[in-house]
Amino acid sequence: MSKRKISGVVYSTDPDFKYEYEESEEPETLSPAQQDFRLWLERKGGGKVAVVVKGFIGKTHDLEQLGKQLKAACGSGGTVKDHEIIIQGDHRDKILNWLQARGYKAKKAGG
Repeated sequence: MSKRKISGVVYSTDPDFKYEYEESEEPETLSPAQQDFRLWLERKGGGKVAVVVKGFIGKTHDLEQLGKQLKAACGSGGTVKDHEIIIQGDHRDKILNWLQARGYKAKKAGG
């Protein structure tokens, strides 16, 4: 699905004005061997932690499917937003092993 952005004009009083749209296509999803993931541990409010998986290149639908599979593998909740997968809890080792077993390049990042 392509996202349409309106370029230039915010508002026009001309009744015959037509907006010009910029079409932005999502990139094709790369194969697992070409993906390069980084696993970050982020601390949230209230002492909670979450693993953030960054570096996915591809369509949003494929990212959501991968996020669903990771949540099921960890037995934990999470979300997919801003082109990142967020998994509740410290499951970095589980996620790392799961991704590498399926041919993805992944490693821990951060401190």
